Amino acid sequence: MDTQLLNLLRSVDTPTVCNAIEVAQGKRGFNAFTRGTMQASDPKGVMVGYAVTAQIAALAPPTEDAATIRTRRMAYYKAMAEAPKPSVAVVEDLDGPNAIGAFWGEVNTTIHKGFGMSGALTNGVMRDLGDMAPDFPVVAGSIGPSHGFVHVRSVNQPIRIMGMDVRTGDLIHADRHGAVVIPPDVIGQLAAAIAKMQSTERLVLNPARAPGFDFAAFEAAWAAFEAARV
Repeated sequence: MDTQLLNLLRSVDTPTVCNAIEVAQGKRGFNAFTRGTMQASDPKGVMVGYAVTAQIAALAPPTEDAATIRTRRMAYYKAMAEAPKPSVAVVEDLDGPNAIGAFWGEVNTTIHKGFGMSGALTNGVMRDLGDMAPDFPVVAGSIGPSHGFVHVRSVNQPIRIMGMDVRTGDLIHADRHGAVVIPPDVIGQLAAAIAKMQSTERLVLNPARAPGFDFAAFEAAWAAFEAARV
């Protein structure tokens, strides 16, 4: 990804990216995004990068021997450290809606930021909200106080985050609204699609913000808007 596109994606929110994908595809129906309400460590934080996937669990102690658990943990950190940048840690908590293991807190955000990663996305739990690494956004399924018996169960496997399927290498955009996987075939069209979408929205927004806006002005603006959008 070139620097100009990366900077553009970091400057817009995830709903904008979802809309731009539909503009680039020329149709509605794109659905590679998260479902449900997620929690954001930084309301203004935006993460963009290629996914590095993993799975964890924490409700029950691991059943494997300590050496196996440690080896997999080190493989996890090695994958996160050596992934092509920009990168995003995308971690599925296998405990699902019952997740209690706050994998993301002061320690792990600091480690992953030190690796040069752009942020973390999980259906699991985060904590240490006042002590997380600055400029390392986390978008999580919930907030909680304990890490439980958290341990890594897999690295670089296909996973699912809040209804969104993710593979290592997928391009992720995430913020306080949730996350989206950007289809590879639209990446080259995204900048133009974002510009077109923003221009189209101004057909309604500018009149709506102007003095004297009424139904007649709305009707004319909406007709122009409908003619221009997907």
